[in-house]
Amino acid sequence: MGSRVKPGVVQELARYGGDTVPTCFNCGNCTAVCSLSKDDTTFPRKYIRYMQLGLEDKMTTSLEPWLCYYCGDCSDTCPREAEPGELMMASRRWLTSRYDWTGLSRLMYKSEAFEIFMLVLVAVVVLLLFTLPSNYGFKLLSQHPEALTTVNMEAFAPLHLTHYGDWVVAALLGFLLLSNAARMVFMVMRGSGAPLGAYITEFKEVIIHLLTQKRWSECTSNTAKHWVRHIFLVTGYATMFILVVIFLPWFQRPDANFHWTSLFGYYGTVVLLAVTLWMIADRMGKKDQIHKHSELSDWLFPLLLFLTALTGILMHAFRLLGLPMPTYVMYLIHLMVAVPMLVIEVPFGKWAHLLYRPLAVYLTAVKRHAPARLGAMAPALSRPDH
Repeated sequence: MGSRVKPGVVQELARYGGDTVPTCFNCGNCTAVCSLSKDDTTFPRKYIRYMQLGLEDKMTTSLEPWLCYYCGDCSDTCPREAEPGELMMASRRWLTSRYDWTGLSRLMYKSEAFEIFMLVLVAVVVLLLFTLPSNYGFKLLSQHPEALTTVNMEAFAPLHLTHYGDWVVAALLGFLLLSNAARMVFMVMRGSGAPLGAYITEFKEVIIHLLTQKRWSECTSNTAKHWVRHIFLVTGYATMFILVVIFLPWFQRPDANFHWTSLFGYYGTVVLLAVTLWMIADRMGKKDQIHKHSELSDWLFPLLLFLTALTGILMHAFRLLGLPMPTYVMYLIHLMVAVPMLVIEVPFGKWAHLLYRPLAVYLTAVKRHAPARLGAMAPALSRPDH
């Protein structure tokens, strides 16, 4: 089946950080040194060739950019300094914008000002929720003067309303992320002919790679550092998300008393603060190939997570110290950071790779069951060895 060439793809990719596409002369050195490039998933060479030729349909239906973990070996050894690792990163940004049915990802990646505007917009909405309704936030606090001298979260952010709000945010987040993931599956698997049974038997790959990202351990450069750091980051983030969305009635205490659920919060906070600071320091130092080039989305990923953890622990400290107004104000600031991060960055920004990458490993496994692929392999399997 032929592929349509789309002029302007190279110029478009430059806006996603892939401005070295013309530099590559497709020697194949990047694929040769990549420890993850094997069997039927040979990258980055093939995908970069798609970029150069403007084969947008092949780019959109390919899973190979998600199978790259950006160890940097390909860029370190590229004779043309074409930065193939960064081109894979740019292609992931580009693919994220293609999966997104709302078009927000495309606007955010092409305009840093628009991305910041969207974050500020959601933060302002959170601020208004605490200032406009008479039964919530600062207006509710004015009805309980005793809450100005003693911490009383129920007089500022009633638990039942806050819990419903968390569910709304979680539902919105889930809908946006899963609907975009569904578009990814449709684009990639349309016409593949993979049997339904393969989708079921291979589904374990999603769970395994979502929880462990174990393919990262096969990379040859900085494997332990990046893999272990990522595992801690995921556990810290997941701990805080579960505490807030599921166990909030126990986690959000109305007074200044300590509760055992805070221990899990301490783990999540310490991990998020330590790991994000580590990531920020690496990105500032630019020692590793993976950190030499940074887009706004690369900075927002650790910065927003760091600020979420920092404001959360400060609010908790103010509450334990019995400081009412600092507790309420910091609680609001915490939500003005966390909610935009969840609603904007997770489904539309770099955070989306947490789902797209495991999904890509899964779909790659499913594709291997497709009749067309099995038929193509038959002659090779039956050919006698010489």
